[in-house]
Amino acid sequence: MGIMGIIGTIIVGFIVGVLARFFYPGAVPLGFWLTVALGIGGSIVGGLISSLIWKSPDGKFHPAGWIMSLIGALLLLWMYINFFK
Repeated sequence: MGIMGIIGTIIVGFIVGVLARFFYPGAVPLGFWLTVALGIGGSIVGGLISSLIWKSPDGKFHPAGWIMSLIGALLLLWMYINFFK
């Protein structure tokens, strides 16, 4: 993964994190980097959930698409608010 891949991951993570914060009810006080981490973590969690439901044809782990990333980010956000705050 080169520098452009890292920048792309941060941008997509930020977008997914902002969408998760938008759809989650109530105020969610997170800074920029926590929002990015939420989106990237949501993609990983969404990928794990989707790999449990649908098997990958090559048998490798793949990060999730937009919808599963958003679901994973919402799950992480719920866990953060209920268990760590």
